[in-house]
Amino acid sequence: MTKPTQSKYSEAGVDIDKGNAFVEQIKEIVASTHQRGVLGGIGGFSSHIAIDTTKYKKPVIVNSTDGVGTKLAIAHLCKRHDTIGIDLVAMCVNDLIVGGATPLCFLDYFAVGKLDLEIAKQVVTGIAEGCKQSLCSLVGGETAEMPGLYRNEDYDLAGFVTGIVDRDAIIDGSDIRSGDKIIGLASSGLHSNGYSLVRKVCFTDNNLAVNEYYSELGCTLGEELLRPTRIYVQSVLNVLKNFPINGMVHNTGGGFIDNIPRILPKGCKAVIDSTAWKRHPIFNFLMKRGEIPLEEMYRTFNMGIGLMVIVNEAKADDICHHFQALGETASIIGEISHHSEDATDLVVIQ
Repeated sequence: MTKPTQSKYSEAGVDIDKGNAFVEQIKEIVASTHQRGVLGGIGGFSSHIAIDTTKYKKPVIVNSTDGVGTKLAIAHLCKRHDTIGIDLVAMCVNDLIVGGATPLCFLDYFAVGKLDLEIAKQVVTGIAEGCKQSLCSLVGGETAEMPGLYRNEDYDLAGFVTGIVDRDAIIDGSDIRSGDKIIGLASSGLHSNGYSLVRKVCFTDNNLAVNEYYSELGCTLGEELLRPTRIYVQSVLNVLKNFPINGMVHNTGGGFIDNIPRILPKGCKAVIDSTAWKRHPIFNFLMKRGEIPLEEMYRTFNMGIGLMVIVNEAKADDICHHFQALGETASIIGEISHHSEDATDLVVIQ
């Protein structure tokens, strides 16, 4: 059957040939992320990865999915799309590792109004970089042109990661006890949460420009707001080879107030020393210009701590030093204490 020179589908706004060309352009980028166990390349209807049954005796498959929210709007404002993919991977794999799992493979969903090959390639390049940082194979995805649902320049992203952990090695917080210490690993900045409030403060309320330089930030506003989310996979997996970890918290939407209670056993609360680490300038920048109460800041943003690791008191200093040796800015930022039944706050920030 002869392919028509101008298809009715193309007239409706969907270019199949451009989609095929995009797949061809990214094949080498995708292949560069592949770890041991990946079977085949991209372009098929599904992807395959072999499980090392000599390493995992009672393997449990772990899945996570996430997006980057309205940080996408900042990428559009800055006309820069090569870092947003790192955020996408980071939001998924950081959720995965807090349960003790090792990321295996990653897939993305990229929805656009009209496919721009250069923008799409930048996005996938960022996704590939995030996969390399997390030693995770990018094994496929879906690119969907949906004119009428998205404006031509708009796109949305979702990520999906699959990992593996031995059943006996799952970290769920059940081993947390009063007296445990909380180690905080520094974030790289805002990461990918709270951007609806960020955009309101910066652009609606204060009419700031993304290309404007601010001495208190040490860079332009756009550079700060697009700073990629830090990926903690390699550091955490390295520490787990040498030390026990009782619980971990990926400090994302909901901040300290809503995330820490998700892993606390009954009868425990977390006491955080807010003077134990140095906050990034962007948090004071937003708090001042948005007149945001400090309590709301700790419930909306990570405030400079991207991951919390809860460990036995006797091992805390050694584990903290180990994280530092791996390149993390780590410090002991609090402890677990007894929570009486009549008390209401599971997280106390001093």
